[in-house]
Amino acid sequence: MQLTPILSGVLAALSATVSATQTFANRGTTPAGWDFVLKEHEGTVDQVTNVVYGTNGTAIKVTQTYDPSYTGRYHSEVHHFTGYHRGEQGFYGFAFRLQQDWQFSPAQSYNLGQFIADFTDTGCDDWMPSSMVWIIGDQLATRVKTNTVCSQVTTEFKNLATVSAGVWHKVEIQANWQNDGTGFYKLWFDGVKVLEKFNIDTTIDDTREFQFHVGLYANGWHDDGAMKGTQPFRQVWYDQIAMGTTFADADPDQWS
Repeated sequence: MQLTPILSGVLAALSATVSATQTFANRGTTPAGWDFVLKEHEGTVDQVTNVVYGTNGTAIKVTQTYDPSYTGRYHSEVHHFTGYHRGEQGFYGFAFRLQQDWQFSPAQSYNLGQFIADFTDTGCDDWMPSSMVWIIGDQLATRVKTNTVCSQVTTEFKNLATVSAGVWHKVEIQANWQNDGTGFYKLWFDGVKVLEKFNIDTTIDDTREFQFHVGLYANGWHDDGAMKGTQPFRQVWYDQIAMGTTFADADPDQWS
């Protein structure tokens, strides 16, 4: 049977919809493509073309500057409001590059990406991150947050891989977000699986949406109450940020 051009077009559109598994993608643009851009204190978030990873010719450059007279937090992030609900499963990925002269020692934490939700209504916390990806010294780390918002349990996974300055790295996460002991959490760094945990809790006992944030959060400056080392100005570039139902959907090298 010969299909009419109109019917053929409808079937093609339906087929594309069924096969599409990438739920979010950003090719290094800002503010375009994001639900919100957060710049605290002297932080900056800009779209640039001189340092890029993907084929789009753009990347996101974020910076933060330490101020000894400032007592607040140091976020320079882009936010996608749809990250996960408890009970869901997905892949998340991004490419990042630290500045050429990034000072790794002494060890202090700098967060690179996180999942976070607003729990102000509970009276137990405000904006609470669950899983995070950070560096401490030159080592990559991540975590899961479990139990309840009023009785949080944090499980950290440290020394996963060595991060180099001045080069692009890739991070991919696969998570099954559960709090009944049936979840799993995996992380790849530069194409190598460095973490795999099965039959664990991976999120807290709550059904609200956790957002997906990437960017520099110099949390060590706030949490430690001071800057360690002698480098008060920090820069990180991000590109090829994505979410989906398969590894290829989130891997910066497999989509463009």
